[in-house]
Amino acid sequence: MDTHPGVPRRLTGFFSHGRLTAIPVRPVVRHELLVHLTDTLFDPDRVYSEGEVNDAFRTVHDDTAALRRYCVVAGLLVREQDGSSYRRAALAHA
Repeated sequence: MDTHPGVPRRLTGFFSHGRLTAIPVRPVVRHELLVHLTDTLFDPDRVYSEGEVNDAFRTVHDDTAALRRYCVVAGLLVREQDGSSYRRAALAHA
């Protein structure tokens, strides 16, 4: 069985060899995954270009557009209105 250090226990079944194998369908589980990804991939004090966001997400999954969109819709990433940059939202993810 693969071990996934730092991945919340409920999410380990979605990972294999450090890669996300599926994006959870259940909203609560998907949100937990998105929180985990934004917390681990993005520095809260930094602004990212769309390419940098895609590069970060690509380290775990090839559907970068879906992950980016889900994170923006969930309020975990904030996108500038013109789409020029992204930043991690300043939220408590409890």
